Amino acid sequence: MTFTELKLIKPLILALDKKGYIDPTPIQAQAIPHILEGKDIFGCAQTGTGKTAAFALPILQKLSNNKESDKSRSIKALILAPTRELAMQISENFLAYGKNLGISHTTIFGGVSQNKQTMDLRRGVDVLVATPGRLLDLMNQGFVKLGDVQYFVLDEADRMLDMGFINDIKKVIAKLPAKKQTMFFSATAAPEIMKLANTLLKDPVKVSVSPVSSTAVLVQQSVYYVKRENKRLLLNHVLKNGTIEHVLVFTRTKRGADKVAKELNSNGIKAEAIHGNKSQGARERALKGFKNRTIRVLVATDIASRGIDVDKLSHVINYEIPEQAETYVHRIGRTGRAGSSGIALSFCAQEELPYLKDINKLIKKNIDVVTSHPFNK
Repeated sequence: MTFTELKLIKPLILALDKKGYIDPTPIQAQAIPHILEGKDIFGCAQTGTGKTAAFALPILQKLSNNKESDKSRSIKALILAPTRELAMQISENFLAYGKNLGISHTTIFGGVSQNKQTMDLRRGVDVLVATPGRLLDLMNQGFVKLGDVQYFVLDEADRMLDMGFINDIKKVIAKLPAKKQTMFFSATAAPEIMKLANTLLKDPVKVSVSPVSSTAVLVQQSVYYVKRENKRLLLNHVLKNGTIEHVLVFTRTKRGADKVAKELNSNGIKAEAIHGNKSQGARERALKGFKNRTIRVLVATDIASRGIDVDKLSHVINYEIPEQAETYVHRIGRTGRAGSSGIALSFCAQEELPYLKDINKLIKKNIDVVTSHPFNK
């Protein structure tokens, strides 16, 4: 299966070639034909499965095909995302895929001045990517009108509910036209997710890939047993290995992330922390530095990591084992994406052994143990 066989138009194929995309991922192969046919979609897919392209490509194609007949400057596609980082990531993808099409888009989220966002909206955009809070704010101020929306995407719906956005989502939905095509994506199909999906979707096609228990097959996983107080020494030891050029390190707390980043910088390893207490500007700078590789190590908490999508990320390190086994799967899914291989290392202290046991049970295998390191207890 190729992107050409999915009946995508040439400008999109050229953009995909430039990004180095050769074959569609399973979610893309399943979803794109149905979206092009105008069907509503319920997609059960985690981050890292290529779901952004699964909805962005057909939406761009449909907007391009209708460009001559619909020259209004109103919002025709609305994509709702739970976090600023994910909204920015989606926006970057729309920009990259649609660069040969002349489709206008903008992104709106909180935590920054609204001036640039409202200027873009005044000029008129075809595609709007938004987080719920800022979208409602600008709707209430009269800057956003949703009466002409033809395509609506609710991305990471499970995350939206976790973050308490359900009432905001309902207020947005109330302003959308009854006649539209809706695409609904979630990593889980929990009862409350299905309840929301059933109110939104009309005769949807269900597409599903990678249940949470399945870790990316191309990710090589290993665990180091180490005393908690020796983890910083082990991290320095592991990073002295020249093969780890670029790595995302996970901690459980914001304070822990800051501490690890500070320790690495004091040892001459360029690192930045990213978490909810950082300003939007600081988070964007850290992410940009990590993407362009001026920063070697990005230390992140789980919530802040949503939306981090870095091409060809080779390594993930769990500095602390997460309390929820599903979180481990999400974390290591940051590497080994879109057909690339990846390596996930985990540092496990005595008190974290129950968490590791839960992970082994969920992924239905025991992670390989590395015994040849100087801090093996």
